[in-house]
Amino acid sequence: MSTSRTDNDSWDIATSVGATAVMVAAARAEETASAQPLIRDEFAQILIDGPELRELVSRMSRTYAADPEIAAVHRHMVDYQAARTHFFDAYFTAAAEAGIRQHVILAAGLDSRAYRLNWPAGTTVYEVDQPKVLEYKAATLAAHGAQPSADRREVPADLRFDWPTILRDKGFDPDQPTAWLAEGLLMFLPGEAEERLFADIDTLSAPGSRSCIEEFSLDDAARAAYQKRRAKTDELRKRLGDENVFDPGDLWYTDDERRDPARWFETHGWRVKSVSGSDYLTRVGRDLPENPDVETTFRAVFVSAEKP
Repeated sequence: MSTSRTDNDSWDIATSVGATAVMVAAARAEETASAQPLIRDEFAQILIDGPELRELVSRMSRTYAADPEIAAVHRHMVDYQAARTHFFDAYFTAAAEAGIRQHVILAAGLDSRAYRLNWPAGTTVYEVDQPKVLEYKAATLAAHGAQPSADRREVPADLRFDWPTILRDKGFDPDQPTAWLAEGLLMFLPGEAEERLFADIDTLSAPGSRSCIEEFSLDDAARAAYQKRRAKTDELRKRLGDENVFDPGDLWYTDDERRDPARWFETHGWRVKSVSGSDYLTRVGRDLPENPDVETTFRAVFVSAEKP
């Protein structure tokens, strides 16, 4: 599995950034199967059971079992993904209740909200991602008889380039309020593409639009934890004799200058509020890890903004 990033790289569901969608869906499937799930995603297990993903899922499982620290990271990742999913599900539900009927999921991956949320009549959900990722999801769910609960429209586009044109071509109306989601995305974008993304959201948003963004900040503590994890991954690759041991951090743009999403949207006239991922985990009854390096690995802020 290639983990090097280039300016024009692309991927399918089993490689590079596509594999991170599999990792996240596997966490949702594990949470759904637990005794007291915080969220339920009955499509997650279906999506990771495809024959083209068996080797990747098996490799991920072997990695989690190979080291106690990696196992602790995985346990917390499942809790974090459950809390994150819970937060953004509530965001879309509130936007729909406020009358928004146009929703855009950026870097949709194996997100199944177009299928599993109870969307009001007349709702359109646009999913933006690499063509092969979108094709895999649609084909896999269709093979199991699953039907979207909204008008789901695929937007095959790379978020580093001119995705707004393709979005409009699929019927998006910038004169209608929109609910945007950027979940698990920003660190996989170069800094310049991140800032363009914010500007494009602003330009395409009519008054009454909302956006919700998951921000990962790489302060000194987070960078130190990131380097420790990278070293652990390298050690595991040698110990297991498997150069393809998967670490999503290999795919991050860690050296690029970043904008604070809350500050960016606030300075552009949006009403903004934020909650830290750790605070939200506590709010929904999930314990924080005792190892500070594990907690720092998932240090995030959920930024919500509304355009007057």
